[in-house]
This record gives sequence, structure tokens and C-alpha cells, in this order.
Amino acid sequence: MSNYKELLKKRDILEAEIQEARRAELGAALQTVRALVNEFQLTEAQVFAAPRGRGALPGANAGTKVAPKYRDPATGQTWTGRGKAPKWIQGQNREQFVI
Repeated sequence: MSNYKELLKKRDILEAEIQEARRAELGAALQTVRALVNEFQLTEAQVFAAPRGRGALPGANAGTKVAPKYRDPATGQTWTGRGKAPKWIQGQNREQFVI
């Protein structure tokens, strides 16, 4: 079993090897990316745009306002149709409340 100082020395050597391997592979990776960008004439906005749809990050649209779809004619209260339905619309035909 290695002692503490030997393990630290091995870690330093391994970290140096990791950095060297990264530097060696980084050039090839950049060449590949540049070739693809040129081949498909991609713009910066296309390459770095946030993903949409199924692969998008969860909560990407969190906090965005949604227009109300239903209005209670008696009180003027509105509901977007999301979440739990308010009491004034529960058990009733929603078509009569559509805005």
C-alpha cells in the first residue's frame, strides 16, 4: 500500500498527463468543429442556441406569463387553463367561459 506522499506525487503526475492529453486532443476537436461549421455554413446563433422541445432543459420556460383562456362573467376572475381549476369553473362546461 502506498503512503500519502507517494499518492500525492502519483496524482500530480497523472494530472500533468491528463492536461497533456487534453492539449493534444483539443486541436483535433477544434479542427472537426470548424470543418462542420464551414461545411454546413452554421452561424454562431445556430451553434449556441438553447435547445427546444424534448431535449430542452427542464424549466426553461418557467415564469413566463400565459394569457388567460377563461373568465368568470360574474366576478371577472380569469384562469389560464393550467393548474387546478378554480371553484367557479369546476363541474361546468368550460366553453361558456372561453374569452
